[in-house]
Formats: sequence, C-alpha cells, structure tokens
Amino acid sequence: MTTSVHAPVPGAKTDATQAELEAIAAYKQRSRRKVLAICGLTLAAIVSFIAAIVVGPIDITFAEVWNAVFNPDAVDNQTRTVIRTLRLPAALMAVLVGVALSLAGAQMQTILDNPLAEPFTLGISAAAAFGAALSIVIGLTVLPNPQLNLALTAAVSALIAVAVVAAAAVWKGANAESMILLGIALSFLFQALLSLLQYGANTEALQQIVFWTMGSLQRANWTTNLVLGAVIVVAVPFCAANAWKLTALRLGDDRAAALGINVARLRVTTLLVASALAAASVAFTGVIGFVGLVGPHVARMLVGEDQKFFLPASAAAGAMLLSVAYAVSLSIIPGVAIPIGIITALVGVPFFIFLIFTRTRRKG
Repeated sequence: MTTSVHAPVPGAKTDATQAELEAIAAYKQRSRRKVLAICGLTLAAIVSFIAAIVVGPIDITFAEVWNAVFNPDAVDNQTRTVIRTLRLPAALMAVLVGVALSLAGAQMQTILDNPLAEPFTLGISAAAAFGAALSIVIGLTVLPNPQLNLALTAAVSALIAVAVVAAAAVWKGANAESMILLGIALSFLFQALLSLLQYGANTEALQQIVFWTMGSLQRANWTTNLVLGAVIVVAVPFCAANAWKLTALRLGDDRAAALGINVARLRVTTLLVASALAAASVAFTGVIGFVGLVGPHVARMLVGEDQKFFLPASAAAGAMLLSVAYAVSLSIIPGVAIPIGIITALVGVPFFIFLIFTRTRRKG
C-alpha cells in the first residue's frame, strides 16, 4: 500500500504573506488620509475661530488679538476689553458648542442607527426650551446668578426628558426605534407646554423666551465656557474608550453582541453622555439646530464610519461650522449679531433635505 504525501504548493505561503502586507499597507494609507482630513478640519476650525474674533463693528487685526491675549500692555484698554471680554469668550463658546453638539450628533446617529438623527431628536431642545421658559415666566430661582439659574433650569429639564427616554429604553431593551418614537412624543409634549407658557406670559417674558429659543452666543463669558469645557473634558474619554464598540455597533446589534458587547448598556450610556453634551450646550446658548446633523455628515464623507477617526473629525467639523456661522452672523448687518440659530437653520435645512433625497434615492 502506498501513501501519498501532498507536497506544499510552491509560493503559496509567500503569496498569502504578500497579500497581507498589501492589505496592511493599504489600511495604513487610508488611515494617513483620514488623519490628514482631521488635521485639515482642525486647521479650518482654528482659522474660523480667529475670523470670529476679528469680525465685528470695530476693526481689529490678528496682531491686536495676539497682543490682547499674550501681551496686554501692547494694546489700548478699549481694544483689550473688547477682545478679552466680548469677542474671545463668544468665539470660544462657538468652538465648544460646535464640538459638543457635533460629537453628540455623531454618537446619536450611531446608537440610533439613523443618519438623520441629531442631539435634539429625543426632545432635548424642546425640553430645555420649556425649562428656560418656566424659569423666565414664573421667576423660578435656584441660583442667585440669573444667567446660571436659567442655564440650570434648562439643563435639568433636558436631562429629565433624557432620563425618561433612557428608562424606557432599559425597560424595552434599549431598542433604537422605541427611543426615537418616544423622543418624538416628548418633543411634541414639551412644545405644547412651551406654547402654553408663551400664551400666558407677559410681553417682556415672551420677548426673552423668543430670543432664547433663537440661539445666541452673546451671553458667553469665561464662567460658562469653563462649565461647558468641563463637560466636554469628561465626555471625551468615554467616547475614546468606547470607539471600537460604537464601530462594532454599526455592523448591527447581533454582530456587536457576538463580539461580547453589551449592546443595551452601550446604547444607554452613550445616550446619557451625548445628551449631557447637548443639554449643556443648549442651556447656555439656547436652541442651535442642525450642527449635530451637518457636522457628523461632513466627517463621515471624509473619514468614514470608523469611530476612532469619525468622532474627532465630527468634533472638528462642528467647531468649524459653528465658528463660521458665528462670523457670518456678525457680518450680515454691521453692528448687529443675528441669532446664530437662524444662520445654522438656513444652512442646515437645505442640507437636511439633500440628505433625505439622497437616502431615498439610494434605497430605490
């Protein structure tokens, strides 16, 4: 009886190794392109931030801005006051709010598996607007500082709405569809309550409510920037630690669970972090829509769905978009700052419609 021995195919191992090396090289090349895209967005955000400081009724050069920050004695008192007290806090808040809303939008779109989702999909903006209106109309006072008091009531109201959605999500197994439907219901509820408050408000209170719901950066100061910056600093490590889990979630709940991920826990905790970012932003600036929708989509077009690239790109895109919108709001009418929520809506609505028709065409 003869025993046949299969001889190894010459070059098979070499071919497999060569294919692996080529795949690794291609992945590294794609990663470098994505890093360059993030760097480009970051540079654009920095340029937009500087433009938001320079633009205004008083002509200020970049050199004066630099001196006002790093060499105060080199500029006159008026210029120094305008830059350090008025323009710099507002421009910095534009960056922080852009980062927070876009980062929250990126996470919302991931956990809800809906590219048209944004931080306000779950009723956060409507709830915050109701809380702020309640504070204005009935004079609800928790903190002695009026601005911080208004921000606190708005943030608490928004977080209550989020807590309802999160509790229902846990009860229903953190189903994305249930979360979206409940969020829509809460949006209608808080909009109705807001309308009720507006109906019974006096002229002065009604004017304050309308201005707050338009969204504005004119209330920015170093204290509000510090609070918002602290929220972002706390949220970013969570986003970084769960980047690979969120990437796996894009493959579907079943595949993510097969990789050992607790999908329900990931969805709820991400919801809470994204909602905290959105609530902190809305509390200090009012309702600024579409940044959390447009920013992530700009990032997605440049770097794809890998969350370790997608999240920082979304943050940079949001900072750039809101800084540009703020600079535009100061430039349309000299000496008048148009509420920034109007500018973002004018840009965001056409983009939103474009996304809807693009998504429909792809499905067809």
